[in-house]
Amino acid sequence: MSPRKSAVESAATRTRIVERAFDLATSEGLEGVTIGRLAFDLGMSKAGVIGHFGTKEALQLATLDSAVERFRRRVVDRVAGVPAGTRRLARAFGEWVDSMADAEGHAGCFLTSVATEFDGRPGPVRDAVLAALSSWSAYVASELRTAVELGELPVDGDVGQLVFELNGVALAAHQSIQLHHDPEAPARARRAVVRLLGVEVAD
Repeated sequence: MSPRKSAVESAATRTRIVERAFDLATSEGLEGVTIGRLAFDLGMSKAGVIGHFGTKEALQLATLDSAVERFRRRVVDRVAGVPAGTRRLARAFGEWVDSMADAEGHAGCFLTSVATEFDGRPGPVRDAVLAALSSWSAYVASELRTAVELGELPVDGDVGQLVFELNGVALAAHQSIQLHHDPEAPARARRAVVRLLGVEVAD
């Protein structure tokens, strides 16, 4: 086997492991993903699984990186062509809420769940999810400042407060969808976002 082919196959195996870890973590929590379970599900040895990451923590971080990339593609990339400001934000939050209500077995928000799981546990995983959510808040704040510049929001408005409230809507939607299985949660969340941003629709 050539070194190039070996590297490609190794990368493919690593991707399979991370994808299965993501699937398990959505239902059992990131800490609940064990090397033994992954090995069994993938038909691999435990050494074969851990050999791609070195430690369970490294596997958790790789899974989290995958979740961040999924979020970027599902939410941020989908609204890139929408006019900046309140319209883009309304659409972005709508995409986020829709992704929480996804019928493909990944209900809820992975990052929100991991944040709750690790918020009181200092370490690299907590740091990584904090960085991801802080990046999202910075994105929201940037769009809000653009909205102020465009005259869509008042100049004397509190951007930090609005970021807090918008993210609060998303957190409420996550709990209503994940815990209460409320079919009205996505629509309620969209209406709340529209009201906070002062836009007519969250197209």
